[in-house]
Amino acid sequence: MSRTLAQTLADFAADLSFEHLPPEVIESVKLRFLDTIGICLASRHFGLADGVQQMVDSWGGTTESDVVGGGKQCPAPNAALVNGTLAHSLDFDDTHLPSVLHPSASIVPAVLAMAQSTGRSGREALLAATAGIETTVRIGMAGYLPEAGNVYFERGWHATSICGTLGAAVAGAKLLGLDAEGIANAVGIAASFGSGVIEGNRAGGTVKRVHCGWAAHAGLTAALLAHHGMSGPPTALEGRFGLFEAFLSGQFDPTPITRIDQCWEIPGILFKPYPANHYTHAGIDAALAIRSQIDDVAQITRIELGAAASPLRTIGEPREEKIRPRSGYHAQFSGPFTVATALLGGGGLGVYFDDFTDAMARDPARLALAARVSTFVDAECDAAFPRAFSAVLRVQLKDGRVLEHRVMQNRVLTEDEVRQKFELNARLWLEPEATSRVTQAVLGLEHAERVDGVMALTGPGSRAPA
Repeated sequence: MSRTLAQTLADFAADLSFEHLPPEVIESVKLRFLDTIGICLASRHFGLADGVQQMVDSWGGTTESDVVGGGKQCPAPNAALVNGTLAHSLDFDDTHLPSVLHPSASIVPAVLAMAQSTGRSGREALLAATAGIETTVRIGMAGYLPEAGNVYFERGWHATSICGTLGAAVAGAKLLGLDAEGIANAVGIAASFGSGVIEGNRAGGTVKRVHCGWAAHAGLTAALLAHHGMSGPPTALEGRFGLFEAFLSGQFDPTPITRIDQCWEIPGILFKPYPANHYTHAGIDAALAIRSQIDDVAQITRIELGAAASPLRTIGEPREEKIRPRSGYHAQFSGPFTVATALLGGGGLGVYFDDFTDAMARDPARLALAARVSTFVDAECDAAFPRAFSAVLRVQLKDGRVLEHRVMQNRVLTEDEVRQKFELNARLWLEPEATSRVTQAVLGLEHAERVDGVMALTGPGSRAPA
Protein backbone atom coordinates (compact mmCIF):
# COMPACT_ATOMS: atom_id res chain seq x y z
CA MET A 1 0.00 0.00 0.00
CA SER A 2 1.42 3.39 -0.97
CA ARG A 3 2.17 6.00 1.65
CA THR A 4 -0.05 9.06 1.91
CA LEU A 5 1.48 12.52 1.50
CA ALA A 6 1.48 13.17 5.26
CA GLN A 7 3.17 9.81 5.81
CA THR A 8 5.73 10.61 3.11
CA LEU A 9 6.65 13.85 4.86
CA ALA A 10 6.77 12.04 8.18
CA ASP A 11 9.05 9.30 6.80
CA PHE A 12 11.40 11.97 5.48
CA ALA A 13 11.55 13.81 8.80
CA ALA A 14 11.86 10.66 10.90
CA ASP A 15 14.73 9.28 8.79
CA LEU A 16 16.63 12.58 8.63
CA SER A 17 19.92 12.64 10.53
CA PHE A 18 22.42 15.45 11.01
CA GLU A 19 25.27 13.32 9.69
CA HIS A 20 23.57 13.00 6.32
CA LEU A 21 22.85 16.70 5.82
CA PRO A 22 24.96 18.26 3.03
CA PRO A 23 27.30 21.00 4.31
CA GLU A 24 25.59 23.61 2.16
CA VAL A 25 22.23 22.79 3.78
CA ILE A 26 23.68 23.08 7.30
CA GLU A 27 25.33 26.42 6.50
CA SER A 28 22.15 27.74 4.89
CA VAL A 29 20.00 26.77 7.89
CA LYS A 30 22.44 28.42 10.31
CA LEU A 31 22.22 31.64 8.32
CA ARG A 32 18.42 31.40 8.51
CA PHE A 33 18.63 31.22 12.30
CA LEU A 34 20.92 34.26 12.27
CA ASP A 35 18.72 36.20 9.87
CA THR A 36 15.53 35.41 11.77
CA ILE A 37 16.95 36.27 15.18
CA GLY A 38 18.23 39.59 13.82
CA ILE A 39 14.81 40.46 12.43
CA CYS A 40 13.22 39.53 15.77
CA LEU A 41 15.60 41.88 17.59
CA ALA A 42 14.85 44.74 15.20
CA SER A 43 11.11 44.12 15.65
CA ARG A 44 11.59 44.25 19.44
CA HIS A 45 13.20 47.67 18.99
CA PHE A 46 10.11 48.92 17.16
CA GLY A 47 7.70 47.26 19.62
CA LEU A 48 5.89 45.40 16.88
CA ALA A 49 4.85 42.38 18.98
CA ASP A 50 4.22 44.18 22.26
CA GLY A 51 0.49 43.47 22.12
CA VAL A 52 1.11 39.77 21.48
CA GLN A 53 3.63 39.68 24.33
CA GLN A 54 1.12 41.29 26.70
CA MET A 55 -1.54 38.77 25.70
CA VAL A 56 0.84 35.84 26.24
CA ASP A 57 1.89 37.25 29.62
CA SER A 58 -1.76 37.34 30.66
CA TRP A 59 -2.12 33.66 29.75
CA GLY A 60 0.58 32.60 32.21
CA GLY A 61 1.66 28.95 32.16
CA THR A 62 4.86 27.05 32.75
CA THR A 63 8.24 28.71 32.26
CA GLU A 64 9.79 26.77 29.38
CA SER A 65 11.07 29.01 26.62
CA ASP A 66 12.48 32.51 26.10
CA VAL A 67 11.32 35.31 23.89
CA VAL A 68 14.04 36.77 21.66
CA GLY A 69 15.33 39.94 23.27
CA GLY A 70 14.34 38.91 26.79
CA GLY A 71 11.15 38.86 28.81
CA LYS A 72 9.17 36.38 30.84
CA GLN A 73 9.63 32.72 30.02
CA CYS A 74 6.43 31.03 28.88
CA PRO A 75 5.18 27.74 27.43
CA ALA A 76 6.94 26.81 24.19
CA PRO A 77 3.93 27.42 21.87
CA ASN A 78 3.44 30.87 23.40
CA ALA A 79 7.10 31.83 23.00
CA ALA A 80 6.86 30.67 19.39
CA LEU A 81 3.79 32.90 18.93
CA VAL A 82 5.67 35.99 20.10
CA ASN A 83 8.90 35.19 18.25
CA GLY A 84 7.11 34.26 15.04
CA THR A 85 5.24 37.56 15.15
CA LEU A 86 8.55 39.37 15.63
CA ALA A 87 10.11 37.44 12.75
CA HIS A 88 7.41 38.42 10.24
CA SER A 89 6.47 41.92 11.41
CA LEU A 90 9.06 43.83 9.39
CA ASP A 91 8.49 41.92 6.15
CA PHE A 92 12.21 41.21 6.09
CA ASP A 93 12.02 37.40 6.27
CA ASP A 94 13.33 34.99 3.63
CA THR A 95 11.32 33.94 0.57
CA HIS A 96 11.08 30.66 -1.30
CA LEU A 97 10.14 30.48 -4.97
CA PRO A 98 7.94 29.29 -6.61
CA SER A 99 5.90 28.61 -3.46
CA VAL A 100 6.00 32.36 -2.67
CA LEU A 101 6.18 31.88 1.06
CA HIS A 102 8.45 32.81 3.98
CA PRO A 103 9.44 29.59 5.74
CA SER A 104 11.97 30.63 8.38
CA ALA A 105 9.71 33.11 10.17
CA SER A 106 7.52 30.24 11.39
CA ILE A 107 10.02 27.39 11.62
CA VAL A 108 12.97 29.05 13.41
CA PRO A 109 10.77 30.48 16.22
CA ALA A 110 9.04 27.12 16.62
CA VAL A 111 12.36 25.28 16.78
CA LEU A 112 13.98 27.72 19.21
CA ALA A 113 11.02 27.41 21.58
CA MET A 114 10.64 23.64 21.44
CA ALA A 115 14.38 22.93 21.48
CA GLN A 116 14.74 25.03 24.62
CA SER A 117 11.77 23.46 26.39
CA THR A 118 12.97 19.92 25.60
CA GLY A 119 16.67 20.58 26.30
CA ARG A 120 17.79 19.73 22.78
CA SER A 121 21.24 20.42 21.33
CA GLY A 122 22.15 22.82 18.58
CA ARG A 123 22.51 19.92 16.16
CA GLU A 124 19.03 18.68 16.98
CA ALA A 125 17.65 22.20 16.52
CA LEU A 126 19.30 22.55 13.11
CA LEU A 127 18.02 19.13 12.08
CA ALA A 128 14.45 19.90 13.13
CA ALA A 129 14.56 23.25 11.33
CA THR A 130 15.78 21.53 8.17
CA ALA A 131 12.87 19.10 8.28
CA GLY A 132 10.40 21.89 9.04
CA ILE A 133 11.58 24.27 6.33
CA GLU A 134 11.67 21.59 3.64
CA THR A 135 8.18 20.45 4.66
CA THR A 136 6.85 24.01 4.54
CA VAL A 137 8.11 24.82 1.07
CA ARG A 138 7.12 21.41 -0.38
CA ILE A 139 3.51 21.87 0.74
CA GLY A 140 3.68 25.37 -0.74
CA MET A 141 5.13 24.10 -4.02
CA ALA A 142 2.27 21.61 -4.29
CA GLY A 143 -0.04 24.62 -4.74
CA TYR A 144 1.86 25.99 -7.73
CA LEU A 145 0.68 24.81 -11.15
CA PRO A 146 2.15 26.29 -14.36
CA GLU A 147 -1.30 26.53 -15.95
CA ALA A 148 -3.01 28.01 -12.87
CA GLY A 149 -0.23 29.88 -11.10
CA ASN A 150 0.07 29.95 -7.33
CA VAL A 151 -3.33 28.60 -6.36
CA TYR A 152 -3.01 29.60 -2.69
CA PHE A 153 -2.55 33.26 -3.59
CA GLU A 154 -5.06 33.26 -6.42
CA ARG A 155 -7.66 32.09 -3.89
CA GLY A 156 -6.58 34.65 -1.25
CA TRP A 157 -4.78 32.29 1.13
CA HIS A 158 -1.51 33.15 2.86
CA ALA A 159 0.58 30.09 2.05
CA THR A 160 3.23 31.17 4.57
CA SER A 161 0.79 30.77 7.44
CA ILE A 162 -0.92 27.61 6.21
CA CYS A 163 2.19 25.69 5.18
CA GLY A 164 4.25 27.07 8.06
CA THR A 165 1.82 25.49 10.52
CA LEU A 166 2.49 22.04 9.08
CA GLY A 167 6.23 22.64 8.88
CA ALA A 168 6.30 23.77 12.51
CA ALA A 169 4.38 20.64 13.48
CA VAL A 170 7.00 18.45 11.79
CA ALA A 171 9.86 20.35 13.43
CA GLY A 172 8.19 20.21 16.84
CA ALA A 173 7.42 16.51 16.52
CA LYS A 174 11.04 15.81 15.55
CA LEU A 175 12.25 17.62 18.68
CA LEU A 176 9.76 15.73 20.82
CA GLY A 177 11.31 12.48 19.56
CA LEU A 178 8.21 11.21 17.79
CA ASP A 179 8.56 8.39 15.27
CA ALA A 180 7.17 8.48 11.73
CA GLU A 181 3.67 7.60 12.89
CA GLY A 182 3.73 10.35 15.51
CA ILE A 183 5.04 12.92 13.04
CA ALA A 184 2.31 11.94 10.54
CA ASN A 185 -0.27 12.47 13.28
CA ALA A 186 1.21 15.90 14.00
CA VAL A 187 0.86 16.78 10.30
CA GLY A 188 -2.71 15.48 10.24
CA ILE A 189 -3.62 17.54 13.31
CA ALA A 190 -1.86 20.65 11.97
CA ALA A 191 -3.88 20.44 8.75
CA SER A 192 -6.88 21.50 10.85
CA PHE A 193 -4.98 24.41 12.39
CA GLY A 194 -3.35 26.19 9.43
CA SER A 195 -5.01 29.32 8.08
CA GLY A 196 -4.45 32.92 6.98
CA VAL A 197 -5.92 35.23 4.34
CA ILE A 198 -3.68 37.59 2.39
CA GLU A 199 -6.01 40.59 1.95
CA GLY A 200 -3.80 42.56 4.34
CA ASN A 201 -1.13 42.72 1.62
CA ARG A 202 -3.54 44.74 -0.52
CA ALA A 203 -5.71 46.70 1.85
CA GLY A 204 -3.79 46.99 5.10
CA GLY A 205 -4.30 46.01 8.70
CA THR A 206 -1.51 44.55 10.85
CA VAL A 207 -2.90 41.06 11.42
CA LYS A 208 -0.51 39.65 8.81
CA ARG A 209 2.32 40.26 11.29
CA VAL A 210 0.83 37.58 13.52
CA HIS A 211 0.50 34.96 10.77
CA CYS A 212 3.93 33.37 11.27
CA GLY A 213 3.63 33.52 15.04
CA TRP A 214 0.29 31.78 14.92
CA ALA A 215 1.67 29.16 12.51
CA ALA A 216 4.55 28.45 14.91
CA HIS A 217 2.16 28.33 17.87
CA ALA A 218 -0.39 26.11 16.10
CA GLY A 219 2.29 23.79 14.72
CA LEU A 220 3.84 23.19 18.13
CA THR A 221 0.40 22.68 19.62
CA ALA A 222 -0.29 20.02 16.98
CA ALA A 223 3.03 18.31 17.77
CA LEU A 224 2.28 18.33 21.49
CA LEU A 225 -1.18 16.91 20.90
CA ALA A 226 0.34 14.09 18.85
CA HIS A 227 2.88 13.56 21.65
CA HIS A 228 -0.01 13.16 24.08
CA GLY A 229 -1.86 10.63 21.96
CA MET A 230 -4.11 12.60 19.62
CA SER A 231 -4.18 11.49 16.01
CA GLY A 232 -4.85 13.02 12.62
CA PRO A 233 -6.18 11.57 9.37
CA PRO A 234 -3.44 10.00 7.24
CA THR A 235 -4.98 11.59 4.14
CA ALA A 236 -5.11 15.05 5.74
CA LEU A 237 -3.46 16.61 2.67
CA GLU A 238 -4.82 14.85 -0.44
CA GLY A 239 -8.07 13.37 0.94
CA ARG A 240 -11.56 14.20 -0.34
CA PHE A 241 -11.96 16.70 2.48
CA GLY A 242 -8.26 17.30 3.05
CA LEU A 243 -6.19 20.47 3.03
CA PHE A 244 -5.60 20.58 -0.72
CA GLU A 245 -9.29 20.19 -1.47
CA ALA A 246 -10.30 22.76 1.14
CA PHE A 247 -7.71 25.41 0.28
CA LEU A 248 -6.94 24.71 -3.38
CA SER A 249 -10.18 23.12 -4.67
CA GLY A 250 -8.18 20.01 -5.45
CA GLN A 251 -5.74 21.83 -7.75
CA PHE A 252 -2.34 20.60 -6.57
CA ASP A 253 0.78 18.76 -7.67
CA PRO A 254 1.95 16.06 -5.23
CA THR A 255 5.36 15.73 -6.90
CA PRO A 256 7.29 18.20 -4.69
CA ILE A 257 6.19 16.13 -1.67
CA THR A 258 6.66 12.66 -3.13
CA ARG A 259 10.17 13.63 -4.27
CA ILE A 260 11.20 15.40 -1.07
CA ASP A 261 14.11 13.01 -0.56
CA GLN A 262 15.60 13.63 -4.02
CA CYS A 263 16.86 17.22 -3.76
CA TRP A 264 17.12 20.18 -1.37
CA GLU A 265 15.18 23.43 -1.67
CA ILE A 266 16.76 25.16 1.36
CA PRO A 267 19.97 26.54 -0.20
CA GLY A 268 17.98 28.38 -2.87
CA ILE A 269 15.64 30.23 -0.50
CA LEU A 270 16.24 33.97 -0.91
CA PHE A 271 17.27 36.27 1.94
CA LYS A 272 15.58 39.65 1.63
CA PRO A 273 17.83 42.68 1.08
CA TYR A 274 15.05 45.20 1.84
CA PRO A 275 12.37 45.32 4.59
CA ALA A 276 9.43 45.36 2.20
CA ASN A 277 7.17 42.94 0.38
CA HIS A 278 9.40 40.86 -1.90
CA TYR A 279 7.29 41.78 -4.92
CA THR A 280 8.67 45.32 -4.62
CA HIS A 281 12.35 44.37 -4.63
CA ALA A 282 13.03 44.19 -8.37
CA GLY A 283 11.41 47.60 -8.77
CA ILE A 284 13.60 48.95 -5.97
CA ASP A 285 16.73 47.53 -7.62
CA ALA A 286 15.71 49.03 -10.95
CA ALA A 287 15.11 52.42 -9.32
CA LEU A 288 18.47 52.32 -7.53
CA ALA A 289 20.16 51.56 -10.86
CA ILE A 290 18.43 54.49 -12.59
CA ARG A 291 18.95 56.92 -9.72
CA SER A 292 22.63 57.43 -10.55
CA GLN A 293 21.63 58.69 -14.00
CA ILE A 294 19.33 61.44 -12.72
CA ASP A 295 20.72 64.70 -11.36
CA ASP A 296 17.41 65.96 -9.97
CA VAL A 297 14.23 63.93 -9.42
CA ALA A 298 12.26 67.10 -10.18
CA GLN A 299 13.12 66.37 -13.82
CA ILE A 300 10.98 63.21 -13.70
CA THR A 301 7.62 63.61 -15.41
CA ARG A 302 6.41 60.01 -15.50
CA ILE A 303 7.38 56.60 -14.12
CA GLU A 304 6.12 53.25 -15.37
CA LEU A 305 6.56 50.11 -13.26
CA GLY A 306 6.01 46.82 -15.06
CA ALA A 307 5.73 43.47 -13.30
CA ALA A 308 3.78 40.22 -13.41
CA ALA A 309 0.01 40.42 -13.03
CA SER A 310 -0.20 38.59 -9.72
CA PRO A 311 2.33 40.77 -7.83
CA LEU A 312 0.69 43.93 -9.19
CA ARG A 313 -2.55 42.97 -7.48
CA THR A 314 -0.62 43.25 -4.22
CA ILE A 315 1.79 46.15 -4.83
CA GLY A 316 -0.20 48.18 -7.39
CA GLU A 317 -3.82 47.87 -6.28
CA PRO A 318 -5.90 49.60 -5.09
CA ARG A 319 -4.02 52.47 -6.71
CA GLU A 320 -5.12 55.15 -4.24
CA GLU A 321 -3.90 52.99 -1.35
CA LYS A 322 -0.54 52.46 -3.05
CA ILE A 323 0.27 56.04 -4.05
CA ARG A 324 -0.83 57.35 -0.63
CA PRO A 325 -0.18 54.52 1.88
CA ARG A 326 -1.91 55.15 5.19
CA SER A 327 1.09 54.12 7.31
CA GLY A 328 4.72 53.09 7.07
CA TYR A 329 3.63 49.45 7.28
CA HIS A 330 1.29 49.86 4.31
CA ALA A 331 4.11 51.58 2.41
CA GLN A 332 6.08 48.32 2.54
CA PHE A 333 3.49 46.79 0.21
CA SER A 334 3.43 49.62 -2.34
CA GLY A 335 5.25 49.45 -5.67
CA PRO A 336 4.87 53.20 -6.34
CA PHE A 337 6.05 54.22 -2.86
CA THR A 338 9.08 51.88 -2.82
CA VAL A 339 10.15 53.03 -6.29
CA ALA A 340 9.84 56.66 -5.19
CA THR A 341 11.81 55.89 -2.03
CA ALA A 342 14.65 54.28 -3.98
CA LEU A 343 14.78 57.18 -6.45
CA LEU A 344 14.94 59.69 -3.60
CA GLY A 345 17.83 58.04 -1.81
CA GLY A 346 16.89 55.13 0.39
CA GLY A 347 18.57 54.21 3.68
CA GLY A 348 21.19 51.87 5.14
CA LEU A 349 20.80 48.91 2.78
CA GLY A 350 19.58 50.96 -0.19
CA VAL A 351 16.10 50.95 1.35
CA TYR A 352 15.83 50.37 5.09
CA PHE A 353 13.58 50.84 8.13
CA ASP A 354 13.96 54.61 8.15
CA ASP A 355 12.16 54.68 4.82
CA PHE A 356 9.02 53.06 6.23
CA THR A 357 8.11 55.16 9.22
CA ASP A 358 4.65 56.70 9.44
CA ALA A 359 6.29 60.09 8.95
CA MET A 360 7.88 58.94 5.70
CA ALA A 361 4.51 57.62 4.51
CA ARG A 362 3.30 61.23 4.77
CA ASP A 363 6.41 62.81 3.22
CA PRO A 364 5.24 65.20 0.47
CA ALA A 365 8.24 64.54 -1.78
CA ARG A 366 7.74 60.77 -1.71
CA LEU A 367 4.01 61.01 -2.19
CA ALA A 368 4.41 63.41 -5.11
CA LEU A 369 6.87 61.05 -6.82
CA ALA A 370 4.78 57.96 -6.02
CA ALA A 371 1.79 59.64 -7.69
CA ARG A 372 3.77 59.77 -10.94
CA VAL A 373 4.18 55.97 -10.94
CA SER A 374 1.77 53.97 -13.07
CA THR A 375 1.86 50.19 -13.17
CA PHE A 376 1.35 47.74 -16.01
CA VAL A 377 1.60 44.02 -16.66
CA ASP A 378 4.85 43.22 -18.48
CA ALA A 379 4.72 40.04 -20.56
CA GLU A 380 8.32 39.02 -19.86
CA CYS A 381 7.89 39.49 -16.11
CA ASP A 382 4.58 37.63 -16.24
CA ALA A 383 6.25 34.66 -17.92
CA ALA A 384 9.01 34.58 -15.26
CA PHE A 385 6.59 34.60 -12.30
CA PRO A 386 6.66 32.91 -9.77
CA ARG A 387 10.16 31.58 -10.47
CA ALA A 388 11.26 35.20 -10.15
CA PHE A 389 9.68 38.46 -8.99
CA SER A 390 10.82 40.54 -11.97
CA ALA A 391 10.27 44.20 -12.85
CA VAL A 392 10.97 46.79 -15.51
CA LEU A 393 11.11 50.50 -14.73
CA ARG A 394 10.83 53.34 -17.24
CA VAL A 395 11.50 56.91 -16.13
CA GLN A 396 10.61 59.79 -18.45
CA LEU A 397 12.41 63.13 -17.98
CA LYS A 398 11.50 66.69 -18.95
CA ASP A 399 14.24 66.74 -21.59
CA GLY A 400 12.50 63.87 -23.41
CA ARG A 401 14.85 61.09 -22.35
CA VAL A 402 13.42 57.77 -21.19
CA LEU A 403 15.60 55.71 -18.87
CA GLU A 404 14.79 52.03 -18.60
CA HIS A 405 16.15 49.25 -16.41
CA ARG A 406 14.94 45.65 -16.27
CA VAL A 407 15.57 43.26 -13.34
CA MET A 408 14.64 39.67 -14.21
CA GLN A 409 16.26 37.81 -11.31
CA ASN A 410 15.98 38.65 -7.64
CA ARG A 411 19.11 39.66 -5.82
CA VAL A 412 20.93 36.84 -3.98
CA LEU A 413 22.70 37.86 -0.78
CA THR A 414 26.15 36.52 0.02
CA GLU A 415 26.96 35.15 3.47
CA ASP A 416 28.77 38.39 4.28
CA GLU A 417 25.70 40.40 3.27
CA VAL A 418 23.46 38.23 5.47
CA ARG A 419 25.83 38.83 8.38
CA GLN A 420 25.85 42.56 7.68
CA LYS A 421 22.05 42.55 7.61
CA PHE A 422 21.99 40.73 10.95
CA GLU A 423 24.38 43.19 12.54
CA LEU A 424 22.38 46.21 11.37
CA ASN A 425 19.17 44.65 12.69
CA ALA A 426 20.55 43.28 15.94
CA ARG A 427 22.30 46.49 16.95
CA LEU A 428 18.95 48.20 17.19
CA TRP A 429 18.44 46.10 20.33
CA LEU A 430 21.83 44.72 21.39
CA GLU A 431 25.22 46.19 22.23
CA PRO A 432 27.81 45.64 19.45
CA GLU A 433 29.74 43.11 21.57
CA ALA A 434 26.57 41.14 22.23
CA THR A 435 25.74 41.21 18.52
CA SER A 436 29.11 39.60 17.77
CA ARG A 437 28.57 36.96 20.45
CA VAL A 438 25.19 36.02 18.99
CA THR A 439 26.74 35.75 15.52
CA GLN A 440 29.44 33.41 16.79
CA ALA A 441 26.98 31.31 18.78
CA VAL A 442 24.51 30.87 15.89
CA LEU A 443 27.14 30.15 13.25
CA GLY A 444 28.59 27.55 15.64
CA LEU A 445 25.20 26.18 16.66
CA GLU A 446 26.08 22.60 15.74
CA HIS A 447 28.55 22.60 18.66
CA ALA A 448 26.08 23.84 21.31
CA GLU A 449 24.89 21.31 23.88
CA ARG A 450 21.66 23.33 24.32
CA VAL A 451 20.07 26.33 22.62
CA ASP A 452 19.46 28.14 25.93
CA GLY A 453 22.80 29.90 25.64
CA VAL A 454 21.92 31.50 22.32
CA MET A 455 18.63 32.80 23.67
CA ALA A 456 20.33 34.16 26.80
CA LEU A 457 22.70 36.22 24.64
CA THR A 458 19.75 38.24 23.36
CA GLY A 459 18.41 39.01 26.84
CA PRO A 460 18.32 42.17 28.97
CA GLY A 461 21.98 41.99 30.00
CA SER A 462 23.01 42.53 26.39
CA ARG A 463 20.63 45.40 25.70
CA ALA A 464 21.92 48.44 23.84
CA PRO A 465 21.41 51.81 25.57
CA ALA A 466 17.99 53.25 24.79
